[in-house]
Amino acid sequence: MYILPSLFTAINIAAGYFAITQSLQGSVQEPHHFDWAALAIGFAIPFDALDGRIARMTNTTSEFGKELDSLADVITFGVAPSILAFTWGFHTLPVMDNPAHRQQIVQLGAFVCFLFLLCGASRLARFNISVNPEPKNPGRPGRKYFVGMPIPAAAGVIVAVVHFFRGIPISIWWVSVIWMALVGLTGFLMVSTWRFWSGKEINLANRHPFQWMVLIGLVLYVLVFFSQYVLILMALMYMFSGILARVAYSWRRGRRLLPSSTGPTN
Repeated sequence: MYILPSLFTAINIAAGYFAITQSLQGSVQEPHHFDWAALAIGFAIPFDALDGRIARMTNTTSEFGKELDSLADVITFGVAPSILAFTWGFHTLPVMDNPAHRQQIVQLGAFVCFLFLLCGASRLARFNISVNPEPKNPGRPGRKYFVGMPIPAAAGVIVAVVHFFRGIPISIWWVSVIWMALVGLTGFLMVSTWRFWSGKEINLANRHPFQWMVLIGLVLYVLVFFSQYVLILMALMYMFSGILARVAYSWRRGRRLLPSSTGPTN
């Protein structure tokens, strides 16, 4: 066990545990608990991205660290967002004229949230055993891609939506149905074989111009003071980038396979 990368992983687990406890305390009267849960999961995303890079930069990678990181991801980006998605989007639905209809939505929502967790765990298992995986729709040769949407990004979609509404839970049944579709879509994208940009070609160990520091500072300022809008924009843009890349690849492939429209000349 190497202390530095494992410390980042421990912070990741702590954020997930805090998010779970806040999700269970959230209610219509106290929506800030849902918002805190969303922020805690979002706070864990950069720590998850940094622990592996720090381990490689300091030459402290180990099998123990890899297993601990996977377990942390299941907790923080699988269990925590699935509980948050259920409590925020379904469990707090008000009493309806037809109680049976509400019960059906809550039960189906719980099942979809479970599928999100199952897809996330499957995504991590596939990632751990894959060696140089290739997406079904390959991209540029010089860029590196994830096969399927990574689980932190999928969790980011869930928490960005919750934070956008400041934790105020859903109170309309048809909005819960839309929320159910979004949670199910993110789960599907995790187990898909579509390409998503990984950003691994960005090398933090190399020297960079001073302008990069100004840009990073500007990004941090925007994230802190306009997080409600910036986070949901970033999350949805990343999610739909994978969908659009798959659609564009299928369209180009379909055009190549079409027979020539010009027949033989007389």
